[in-house]
Amino acid sequence: MSATLGMLLKQLDPKMTITLVERLDHVAHESTDGWNNAGTGHAGYCELNYTPESDDGNITISRALSINANFEVTLQFWSYLVEQQILPTPSKFINPTAHQSFVWGEKDVAFLRKRQQLLSAHHLFADMQYSEDPQQLAEWMPLVMQQRATDQPIAATRVEYGSDVDFGSLTRNMIRHLTTLDNFELQLSHSVKALRKNGDGYWHVTVRDEQSGEDKVFKARFVFLGAGGGALPLLQKSRIEESQGYGGFPVSGQWLVCKKPEIVEQHHSKVYGKAAVGAPPMSVPHLDTRIINGQPALLFGPFAGFTTKFLKKGSVLDLFTSVKPNNLAPMMAVGRDNMDLTRYLISESLQSHSNRVASLRNFFPDAREEDWTLQNAGMRVQIIKKDAKGHGKLEFGTEIVAAKDGTLAALLGASPGASTAVQAMIDVLERCFGDRMSSPEWQKRMKELVPSYGQSLVEDAELLKQVRERTLSTLQLRRS
Repeated sequence: MSATLGMLLKQLDPKMTITLVERLDHVAHESTDGWNNAGTGHAGYCELNYTPESDDGNITISRALSINANFEVTLQFWSYLVEQQILPTPSKFINPTAHQSFVWGEKDVAFLRKRQQLLSAHHLFADMQYSEDPQQLAEWMPLVMQQRATDQPIAATRVEYGSDVDFGSLTRNMIRHLTTLDNFELQLSHSVKALRKNGDGYWHVTVRDEQSGEDKVFKARFVFLGAGGGALPLLQKSRIEESQGYGGFPVSGQWLVCKKPEIVEQHHSKVYGKAAVGAPPMSVPHLDTRIINGQPALLFGPFAGFTTKFLKKGSVLDLFTSVKPNNLAPMMAVGRDNMDLTRYLISESLQSHSNRVASLRNFFPDAREEDWTLQNAGMRVQIIKKDAKGHGKLEFGTEIVAAKDGTLAALLGASPGASTAVQAMIDVLERCFGDRMSSPEWQKRMKELVPSYGQSLVEDAELLKQVRERTLSTLQLRRS
């Protein structure tokens, strides 16, 4: 998110002075790193939790439409950066990977059939295929259908031009370019210790050099907090009125990983299923093709876990130190009302390797324990906020919190996260740089960066066709 915002700002105003502060000694090695996230170009093609089903059987597709349109915005910006040779060959960070949903049992098959009918009627999802034919499914997902019993209904949907994204490589390439520009500075191994808005209208940001122990103060007219799980503590340091009442619910994750070529070569898609009852949305099981730092692998998971850390390289005290008088009541309410979720997360973290592989066999019946190893994923801090009645509620989305004067913004939450980074950062620009964003110069430039800017891809089928043709071609997401 921070790299995306920096890139947008530098494209809009090359003379702008920007400092990027990173607490680690290298960039994009927390949640952004390839091994720390699913790498799914989240477009709503395969993620069943984006189309919830109500108790009366109605399926809501509005969130899937919004996420799909937002991802198209991201693809447009990446396409521009590739065309300008700011980003490298697309295969260095994004690869065509079919997006598929797979379900079994009469109830879930009926759900998937209805979901496909609703989505494919809209131009954003017009290319979504559906099948209940075991032979067709065996062509789409060989590993999933190997040795699978045929005594129950099964079904799948497929969108051919889904993608696998190495967000770590993408981010490091963006920042590598930014460091070549005038008036851009990267501060590695530096931690933000204090944020204070002074009477001169500037934020005074106290930053500590973790190697020398020295503190320095930066003066900034605008501050963006894009620190993943670390954004909430920084937002609290700012003490802006809009930060009041926000808390965080940290969730850890793990993957089963297979790198054996003879297995990896048989699977070329992301296959998503339905989450277990009581599981958080981030725990939707999926078997994924991954290409990280150019190396192919298969991942299955994620297996969620309970933690009190906000960052993978954080402190076990993170959750406790985030409790403040203004968010105590919402956090206690969420803790009280989500005991089932807490128990689920703890039980997930205590699973044996055999139990995890047993879950994998729902997607890959022939899976052998010795072919898969366990790897830790990144941390996710879900949002806790006050509801309309002043009580606490747990949110599983992404949310921008901005000061009313537009001088500070923070990004909280998780999924769909990085896939919608460009639209999220455009929202930050419109809220915090409103006057400049409405100027003819920035309006024209935005249309060059994102041709659909200011228009709705959800409502305009012809516009979608134009931008999608360009992005699929430029980013090489159509299979030959």
